[in-house]
Amino acid sequence: MSSARILLLPTQLANQIAAGEVVERPSSVVKELLENSLDAGARRVELDIEEGGTRLIRIRDDGHGIHHDDLALALNRHATSKIRSFNDLVAVKSLGFRGEALPSISSVSRLSLASRTPDSERGWQVRNEGKAQPAPVAHPPGTTVEVRDLFFNTPARRKFLRTERTEFNHLEEVVKRLALSRFDVSLHLSHGGRTIYKLPEATTEQEQLRRVMTLCGDDFSAQAVMVDFHIGDLRLWGWISQPTFSRSQADMQFFYVNGRMVRDKLVAHAIRQAYQDVLYHGRHPAFVLFLELPPEEVDVNVHPSKHEVRFRESRRVHDFLFRGLHDALAQLRPGPSPAADMTEDVAVLERPTGTAVRSPAFAARPPSQTAIPLQVREQIAAYAALHPLPHTAEEQTEPEAGTHPLGYAIAQLHGVYILAENSEGLIVVDMHAAHERIAYERLKQSHGEGKIVSQPLLVPVSLKVSLQEANLAEEHKALFSELGCEVNRIGPENLVIRQVPALLREADVAQLIRDVLADLNSYGSSTRISEHINEILGTVACHGAVRAQRKLSVPEMNALLRDMERTERSGQCNHGRPTWVQLRMEELDKMFLRGR
Repeated sequence: MSSARILLLPTQLANQIAAGEVVERPSSVVKELLENSLDAGARRVELDIEEGGTRLIRIRDDGHGIHHDDLALALNRHATSKIRSFNDLVAVKSLGFRGEALPSISSVSRLSLASRTPDSERGWQVRNEGKAQPAPVAHPPGTTVEVRDLFFNTPARRKFLRTERTEFNHLEEVVKRLALSRFDVSLHLSHGGRTIYKLPEATTEQEQLRRVMTLCGDDFSAQAVMVDFHIGDLRLWGWISQPTFSRSQADMQFFYVNGRMVRDKLVAHAIRQAYQDVLYHGRHPAFVLFLELPPEEVDVNVHPSKHEVRFRESRRVHDFLFRGLHDALAQLRPGPSPAADMTEDVAVLERPTGTAVRSPAFAARPPSQTAIPLQVREQIAAYAALHPLPHTAEEQTEPEAGTHPLGYAIAQLHGVYILAENSEGLIVVDMHAAHERIAYERLKQSHGEGKIVSQPLLVPVSLKVSLQEANLAEEHKALFSELGCEVNRIGPENLVIRQVPALLREADVAQLIRDVLADLNSYGSSTRISEHINEILGTVACHGAVRAQRKLSVPEMNALLRDMERTERSGQCNHGRPTWVQLRMEELDKMFLRGR
């Protein structure tokens, strides 16, 4: 049997093959067309959808339009206005750049493209994959793309589509992602003639937060903290959820690199590591974050969907994200919810690392600046051992309740909860959970200041690894030493572990070193050893914290409240549960029907 001859594929068939990579469902079409509108400088975009996008997708924008002579060309493969040379490709600034979207979409639908440039007296329209000549049409400056009967000529693809509701849910998620990426663009989405979103341009921080609230929900916005930090040419800004607001799935995570929504393993790892000390039991943080860096520092030409990117200095980006978010989370203190009142004055706290966390001025005010320190007359043994405080007879006076975010203790409930009064209303504190976090943070600080105490292994542990892992271990020998480990290479694919941190002497050190090497290979850094040490310190802190049913005096309760205000991450215990809640006067009034 003779071999088949090589033939050039027909243009229509080649476009349909390309469509398999670019156009999976109606939401894929909307993504590509919306990105084209944004690249065209649109400040207003309208989307009309019918039957989940399978019957009609119409997108109108007020961008700079397409020249009359380029309309037919726009529906041909690899025709684009966004790159001219390889130098443009290695520093892509636009969302689209391959010139595949329009021809791919037109090959599996009935598509019409109408456009008018600002300097043109009339608009022009083209249909049928660019084969017909453009015809004049009444059209305002900008572009309109109509996609009808998606997959009408590829029934095998059409049968894989889901219900109208499901397809529209996917489409709506795409619109949400792009609406969050460009606050300077107004956006209107309708489905079957019913308005779904009508988002005006958002230029101020409060307007942007309102858009976030509309798209992500009131619960996220009420628990969101705005961050903004930069080092050199790297900047990260946006909103992160407080650890008390977490999700069972990673379904509220929006991360943008130079305005492009991405899903990147390195980014996900850095964020997960930043939250690892406050989120447990498989919970996921929520965030809307924007990373800005020079275009030449990131390669977006990795995958047809353009969801994946490759950073040229991946370790630098990873460390920047981790350190910035880690410091931002550590800076959170008890106080009013940062997004609870969008009309409040905003204070910006600058961190030495370049981090800025925006929160209401009242919450941001350091306790040492708001009131004189309290002294405690008596301490329980466990608390005194970890937090020795002076105690004099001056304690008996009680300042006004508004001078501290957590107010002042008025009672203890069943030996479990501290009830305190502040300017907002009633504070309820889980005393064991709060003291556990305080003790944990103090132990971490003490351990860090005393550096890591190492212990030689009585019997060194031999480890068989790959050649690449052995090279990594040798390359990062100094790093292992800083972490309290002595790891030596004794052969091409053999390591020996002679020393580990004293706190990890009972751990599976062989598996731990393997995990560290895996992290170094994937991300260029690892926090596994410090995580294991922190787990042990957390257990020590849990056992050292005040137990339930222990009666505390009012001075002791107040001392605990003041320490919470001074302690990093004190809003959660070591297991990720909240340590305190605020019941505002208006909430209490509702319970008792006051004012009705």
